[in-house]
Amino acid sequence: MFTLYILQVTMASTRPRRPGKPSMLILLALFLLFFGAIRIKCATLPDNSTDVLWLQAFRDEISSDPSGWFSSWNSSSDHCLWPGIRCSRTHPGRVVALELFGLNLAGQISSSVGNLTFLRTLNLSTNSFSGQLPPLNHLQKLQVLDLSINQLHDTIPDAIVNCSKLRTIDLSKNSLVGEIPPKIGVLSNLSVLRLSWNNLTGVIPPNLGNITSLEKLGLAFINLTGNIPDELGKLKSVSRLAIGSNRLSGGFPHSLLNLSNSLEFLSLSYNMLSKELPSTIGDSLPNLQELFLNNNMFQGQIPTSLGNVSALGRLELGSNNLTGEITSSLGKLYNLHYLSLECNNLEAIGSQSWEFFNALTNCTSLETLILTENQLHGAIPDTIGNLSPGLNYLSIGGNMLSGTVPPSIGRLGSLSFLGLEYNNLTGTIEEWIGKLTKLGGLNLQVNSFTGPLPASLSQLTGLTELNLGNNKFEGPIPPTLGHFQHLSDLNLSCNNLQGNIPIQVGSLTTLQTLDLSSNKLTGEIPETLSKCQGILNIQMAQNFLVGTIPISFSLLQDLIVLNISHNNLSGDIPAVLNGLQLSVLDLSYNNLEGEIPRDGVFADAAVVLLQGNLGLCGGPMDLRMPACQAFSLGKKVTYYLIRVLIPVFGFMSLALLLYVLLLVKNTPNRECLAMPSFGENFLKVSYKDLAEATLDFSESNLIGRGSYGTVY
Repeated sequence: MFTLYILQVTMASTRPRRPGKPSMLILLALFLLFFGAIRIKCATLPDNSTDVLWLQAFRDEISSDPSGWFSSWNSSSDHCLWPGIRCSRTHPGRVVALELFGLNLAGQISSSVGNLTFLRTLNLSTNSFSGQLPPLNHLQKLQVLDLSINQLHDTIPDAIVNCSKLRTIDLSKNSLVGEIPPKIGVLSNLSVLRLSWNNLTGVIPPNLGNITSLEKLGLAFINLTGNIPDELGKLKSVSRLAIGSNRLSGGFPHSLLNLSNSLEFLSLSYNMLSKELPSTIGDSLPNLQELFLNNNMFQGQIPTSLGNVSALGRLELGSNNLTGEITSSLGKLYNLHYLSLECNNLEAIGSQSWEFFNALTNCTSLETLILTENQLHGAIPDTIGNLSPGLNYLSIGGNMLSGTVPPSIGRLGSLSFLGLEYNNLTGTIEEWIGKLTKLGGLNLQVNSFTGPLPASLSQLTGLTELNLGNNKFEGPIPPTLGHFQHLSDLNLSCNNLQGNIPIQVGSLTTLQTLDLSSNKLTGEIPETLSKCQGILNIQMAQNFLVGTIPISFSLLQDLIVLNISHNNLSGDIPAVLNGLQLSVLDLSYNNLEGEIPRDGVFADAAVVLLQGNLGLCGGPMDLRMPACQAFSLGKKVTYYLIRVLIPVFGFMSLALLLYVLLLVKNTPNRECLAMPSFGENFLKVSYKDLAEATLDFSESNLIGRGSYGTVY
């Protein structure tokens, strides 16, 4: 086009001109030349675009690029072809999208980003960017701003409201401080606002209610205070409202009941909300799919109307002050897959109040049921076996349940966790435990279960947690314990278990906690325990274990707690234990002897407990143990001779005594020899004569008293 204009000017200049009058052709040529210059500037803009300079400045602020993403960002290729860059079709060379998410990039976001004035999408999420947010006030065309999951700090700039075309703002999971910009309500095109997981403070701006196009609002985990503004009830298009994990107070905002057509997800959990829940909540919000009201201070009963929310799949009301019986209307929630009512004061006393449990058998999609720490009394209904066949998590511990566990529980073959802890359940577990072959966690602690540990336990090969502590189990620990190849926590404490600790405990290579304390176990501590290289906590106190402390314990480099107190262990304390980084080493009340090691863990008197071992001596002064006596060589020889000779002479004396006894026993009885009778040579005197002679044994005639009688 420029060549054409020059040609026109050249042709015009060769033509004859009328004297005295400016040539119209010359004027036209000058006009076209000027216009052509403008066109030249516009046409050559893609080659000289400043956007590439801003991108290079952005790249230069990156301090870490582990994937080598920017290796292709060089001048040898068009910047519109660089990965993560998208340019405009109508304005060649102008960047409309910068999308570099999930690349583990680090550094600061260059302020040059704020000069990409054609930018519509800025997505730098899931990286490690730090520093402040870039200036955004010139990005008039910006529609999507996603800087989530980074390490940005400082405040959210008020200038963000200048980006009037914004539809998505996601700044969640950063370290932003300050308040939510109070004028944010002017962003009338906003449909997504996520500020969760930051350090923001202040209140929820009431003018958020002006953004009628808002569909998703996330303000969770940001320390907001005050009440939930009634203006949020104006968000007629909102489907997800997450404002949990703050410090909000007041009651349940009744204005939210106006969102009947749109609201599908509501989370107000982990706040300080109180008072009773609206009785019509289920009728007013019929489209709810997930409702989180847990960890507040709500009172009163569970609204019966919740049973009318047919689409409800997840209901969490745990950790409140709810009272009364659990409504049976929950049995109408056929799509319910998660129900959590733990840590309330909900009651079930008679059979009628357990009707809710029978109603829940209609919830055929139920996968998780948590009723822990309430006021549920009496026996577990036999209908427990009729719960959803897909139920994989069942926890009803911390109540006042009694009686035996219904064998029908064995029909819940999909269970991965069963918690019946802290009740008063009795009987054996043999009839049903082996049928729950998919269990990964079993917690029966603090009950009154009896009988031996059933052999069918070995069928639960997927167990990672087995807690049977504080019951009345008896008998030996079965060797099949070694089948639990994935077990990390084993608690058999406070039972009546007897016999040796099976050597198969060494097969539990994933074990982290082992608690066998307060039983009646005998024998030695198995050396195979040293194969459990990742173990952190060993508790074997209050048993009858004998032998020495295994030297192989020194191989357990991750060990933090070792408590083998109150046993019958003997011998020296292995000095190699001083290399362990223990926080508790309790060897008290055994029969240990010898000098206490001085180095490593033994140097910390706050960690080591050794009292009750009368044969121990020496060690660091802080342990306050008696000093060890210094023996000369002659005394040492005498000492060991005495230790050897005394048992030898004792044995010989015992053998000699047995020999004499056997000799006497085998000697034939001898006839008694006839002793001469001296009585025939003395005068016989009657009692009457003696009485008269002594005047009735008068004291006046007494000569004396001796060991054989009185002499007159």
